[in-house]
Amino acid sequence: MKYRWFVRGDIDGFFGLFIDNLLQLMVISVLGRLVSGLPTELITGRILPGAAVSILIGNLLYARQARRLMRESGRTDVTALPYGINTPSLLAFLFLIMGPVYQETGNPTLAWQAGLLACLLSGIMETAGAFVGDWLRRHTPRAALLSALAGVAITFIAMGFTFQIFAAPAIALLPMLMILISYASHARLPLGIPGGLAAVLVGTGLAWILRAAGLPYFQPSAEPYHLALYPPSPAIGDLLVVLQGPMGWRFLSVIFPMGLFNVIGSLQNLESAEAAGDRYPTRSSLLINGIGSVMAALFGSPFPTTIYIGHPGWKAMGARAGYSILNGTIIAALCLLGGVTLILHYIPIEATLGILLWIGIIMTAQAFQEVPKRHALAVAFGLVPSLAAWALTLIETSLQKAGRTLFEVAPAFGRDLHIHGIIALSQGFLLSSMILSAILVSVIEREFLRAAVWTTIAAGLSMIGLIHAYNLVPSGVQNRFGVAAAPEFALMYGLSGLFLLMLHLSNNPRRS
Repeated sequence: MKYRWFVRGDIDGFFGLFIDNLLQLMVISVLGRLVSGLPTELITGRILPGAAVSILIGNLLYARQARRLMRESGRTDVTALPYGINTPSLLAFLFLIMGPVYQETGNPTLAWQAGLLACLLSGIMETAGAFVGDWLRRHTPRAALLSALAGVAITFIAMGFTFQIFAAPAIALLPMLMILISYASHARLPLGIPGGLAAVLVGTGLAWILRAAGLPYFQPSAEPYHLALYPPSPAIGDLLVVLQGPMGWRFLSVIFPMGLFNVIGSLQNLESAEAAGDRYPTRSSLLINGIGSVMAALFGSPFPTTIYIGHPGWKAMGARAGYSILNGTIIAALCLLGGVTLILHYIPIEATLGILLWIGIIMTAQAFQEVPKRHALAVAFGLVPSLAAWALTLIETSLQKAGRTLFEVAPAFGRDLHIHGIIALSQGFLLSSMILSAILVSVIEREFLRAAVWTTIAAGLSMIGLIHAYNLVPSGVQNRFGVAAAPEFALMYGLSGLFLLMLHLSNNPRRS
């Protein structure tokens, strides 16, 4: 039997996956400058070429994997796993690691290096997940994983971009609604145009029409574009610098949960692919993912990659192995030739934000939909730490714009805001979100001994400062690591564990 490299459906699948990947590159170029102070030279000359390496390698390997499955199964309808930069990790690393480092130090290079460490550790976790991912999945409640991810989705992803959309409704609101309508209804657009592509084209057209009419809704990128080759270069020296310093290691409470989400999410997407008819081996699939993230860090990109959700959708389009090859090749070419700068000159970022909003709300909705109904309470509880972290970001930003600092103003809040509670809950909020949700899931299931284990974990993390511990200094909120970093929290979690142990013993008496 002849197995073709490309079929007609690969074109349709390519456009859908290409738009998703292109959006990530645009977000890196725009938010990298705004949030983390990354200069254009660093983004164009180091970060995007590094991303090209990871995206190209992963897409080619997943296409090869699909071809192998075709030969082994004797089928021609095998679809490669969709792959690209991990959107939640990209936004988390920008807002929760690189942005804070830049705000604290004013050094964009140090912010970039901290991101490289985060990406490297995430890639190592993904690689390890190829061997222990199934065990982690069995022992961590789904509600705990999904609620922590949903907390980031509804706050740092959905809310922030919603504000930006409604600040520029003339060019952003219609594309947003088009994306929500087409994605939520699964309606097929005329000529089979992907909904995301149609929305971006409409938003871009509106922007240029309004600009021609003299209305200043869209300001094209002022960065000049020069056709040039930006070859990837190793960033091992930069990684060694940050590995030897304390800056990047401060953010383990962000890196660990995001790496864990990536591993579990990849396992879930493999299950989704199997349900659609394509059964891929877990170990090799996760290894490719991990290798992609490690290669990204080694060549200068601080953003890990992942297996995307939506394999059944690409399969329904008729995509096979070729769409993965096309996506990896063309995205890599854009990165290596500096093409993202040219695209930003013509396409307003506001026209694409509806896709990020969709990602945020669908991730939040899935946290409630993909767990047993009785665990919804645990999901809701797990959102609270993320809300606290987001509230702290809004407070600090407002004070900075007013020329004040949180250190100066905190005493004036008193009982009106309980600012110290917001800060404590925001520190290591992804870990505390997982733990609080896991405790409640265990309690709902009356597994009191398991709940006691989770409270013991919380006590230990509090003692070493990965959650709840902080120092409020003139420059802002700082992490506090060390022995007895947050002793009050450690003690109370420990006492809660004893209470749960008592419930376990009283509800499970030994049989005589």
